[in-house]
Amino acid sequence: MRVAITGGTGFVGRHLAERLGNPDTVVISRRTGVEIDDVNALAAAFDGCEVVVHCAGINREIGKQTFNRVHVDGTRAVIEAAQRAGVQRIVMLSFLRARPDCGSPYHETKWAAEELVRQSGMEHTILKAGMIYGPGDHMVDHVTRAVRTFPIFATVGCRERTVRPVPVEEAVNVLVAAIEGRIPGSTVAVLGAEELELGAAVRRIARLAGGNPVYFRAPVWAIRVLAQLTEWIMVVPLVAKAQAQMLAEGVSEPVPYAPGLPEELRPVLPFDDHRIRAALPEGRFGLNDLRLVRWWSGRRRGAKPGQAH
Repeated sequence: MRVAITGGTGFVGRHLAERLGNPDTVVISRRTGVEIDDVNALAAAFDGCEVVVHCAGINREIGKQTFNRVHVDGTRAVIEAAQRAGVQRIVMLSFLRARPDCGSPYHETKWAAEELVRQSGMEHTILKAGMIYGPGDHMVDHVTRAVRTFPIFATVGCRERTVRPVPVEEAVNVLVAAIEGRIPGSTVAVLGAEELELGAAVRRIARLAGGNPVYFRAPVWAIRVLAQLTEWIMVVPLVAKAQAQMLAEGVSEPVPYAPGLPEELRPVLPFDDHRIRAALPEGRFGLNDLRLVRWWSGRRRGAKPGQAH
């Protein structure tokens, strides 16, 4: 079966491509020279494919890469290109709590993308996934480097929210089942086996990462301010505004309601030491994580020999 993966060099898309691992897998991303809203380029890439797995997405806006362009215009282009190329099925990876009119452009544009797929007339499966973790993720990566760098760590809000982390290997299992048409229904929720408080999840990661910060509860508004500041000053923000919304709500139940997976396809692996350790990155946050420092370093490297710095 020939399968195309949009966002195929991203976190989940990369793991799916590795699992499929055959010459009939087409990886599509900006890195492979295809913009997500370029219908003609997408149609050419989808040629001969039976299934498109739409994993492309962003959690923060950078320049022209806006939520609306990537999530809404991009999904519209994927649908049109898939129809042109004769693709039989679209599998879309969405977010557990994507919904309209919630004040978060990330959530709202993910929902708008879901609606485009539902209204496309194509055979489709929409997977509303919770927090997916594994090597190369954002959650374990950023918590690890934060607890190694800073003496304090803020948890969100006065009341603990919960999360049901999904190991990336199990998320990929679900995507493969959707590719093969083994998931009944058009929209399903994908949740991890274990539900735990966000603070408990952070402490598990910190214990294995070697960090020992002082924990304190911060109001939601303070985390949102931190998110805006770190989006401005960091190459990859400590926390993005969309992630601040996720942390404020928790990530343990779908909104609006979506049915769960069939029992035989539900994730069963716990958020344990073995899987957390496998996802731990090297190092901590440093000056090179700041936009200004990265820009200045790039400028210096680009200077000609003998040119004054």
